[in-house]
Amino acid sequence: MFHYTVESNKTMQEAVQALEENLKDQKFGILWQFDIKETLNNKGIDFEQPYLVLEVCNPKEAANLLTKNQLVGYFLPCKIVLYQDEGKTKIGMPKPTSLIDLVDEEELVALAQDIENKLINAIEKSK
Repeated sequence: MFHYTVESNKTMQEAVQALEENLKDQKFGILWQFDIKETLNNKGIDFEQPYLVLEVCNPKEAANLLTKNQLVGYFLPCKIVLYQDEGKTKIGMPKPTSLIDLVDEEELVALAQDIENKLINAIEKSK
């Protein structure tokens, strides 16, 4: 499966706050928060599903990966999404290991796995 997704009983805002704290523990920060519902509504498009995309980054890890292969920049920063589904908040991400396979460079797989583990840890603690 290309993604990792969990359910939470928290509101989206509570989940974002928890994620921000737990990502900091893993040396990641939220660079940008994209509210798809708000953006589409502002463009005159009726879209009622709450849906947030967080762009997150660990600068040291990003620099390390980019030094080894600049194509990795196509996947950076990492994304974490939050959305409502049947009354639950879903928190998920595309797995870095799935994305890094597209570069076809074995040396990067272990690095991607480490990043994936850190992000999964932050997501699990935030649900």
